[in-house]
Amino acid sequence: MRAILVNTPGGPDALSLSTVATLPVGPRDIRLEVAAAGVNRADISQRLGRYPSPPGTAQWPGLEVSGVVSETGSDVSRFAVGDPVCALLAGGGYADEAVVHEDLALPVPDTLDLVDAAGLIETLATVWSNVFLNAGLQTGETLLVHGGSSGIGTTAIQLARLAGARVAVTAGSAAKLDVCRELGADILINYREQDFAAALLEATDGQGADVILDIVGGAYLARNIAALATNGRIMVIADQGGEEATFAMGKLMAKRGRIWATTLRYRPFEEKAAIIEAVRADALPWVADGRFRPVIDSRYSFADAADAHRRMESSEHVGKILLVP
Repeated sequence: MRAILVNTPGGPDALSLSTVATLPVGPRDIRLEVAAAGVNRADISQRLGRYPSPPGTAQWPGLEVSGVVSETGSDVSRFAVGDPVCALLAGGGYADEAVVHEDLALPVPDTLDLVDAAGLIETLATVWSNVFLNAGLQTGETLLVHGGSSGIGTTAIQLARLAGARVAVTAGSAAKLDVCRELGADILINYREQDFAAALLEATDGQGADVILDIVGGAYLARNIAALATNGRIMVIADQGGEEATFAMGKLMAKRGRIWATTLRYRPFEEKAAIIEAVRADALPWVADGRFRPVIDSRYSFADAADAHRRMESSEHVGKILLVP
């Protein structure tokens, strides 16, 4: 089968479309004929040599795919050949085929395009586990989402609104903020023109955000604490800022605040399966009835994977970028 490899870490042109051996199928695994693969920031880090696939998994990039089941293991009970599914992977999505344990896959509802479904499961799992399972966002609370127009951001806006929360976002342009508004964001902050902490406090009458979903990391931590409500929770899911964090511990203590940093890729299988099960039960119905949709920025062929990575690194995209075999 074809797969997009990184033979030598480097820029986008380090991605190489090659031929690899077909992966084996275990008793609880399903094989998918891939319809599309989602592009994520983790793939950029892997291409640069900073974030390899976990041992024992496919060593080429790709954390999520959609496709049709072409083979099932002897003990599979959730799916049958021909079923449309999307799947969470630890690696190996950039290929014609993918193999995944059935507990890390979700059925794709008839209401959702199969290719678009490739942009569904990684963001759903990330947002649901951090914002709802870990931070416990409640109806009536305020969620601040950094990077509101990203794949994670557009997912978080929709899920939080469906759960009855108030949503604030940061983004770097009026056009991106317009997209966030259309998805349901209430408070729109241009981080290039405004101090997001001051703007949020003004918009919330000084209360701040109950939950902050942060993709920037250290560079934002002090201001995140300033923007935090009493008993607030800061969920750090990426470190795109690449800076060490310095903050006044007393300010966090005075707010009885919490900082929780997580990743998804390297979690134990049991934890990821539990997250997918929660998404299946509580979020997938919103996909099935059309109230939630992944926002798709663009589609690229496998041959143009380098351009897909350039698009992501430019930060000009809104929503998910997909690779289509």
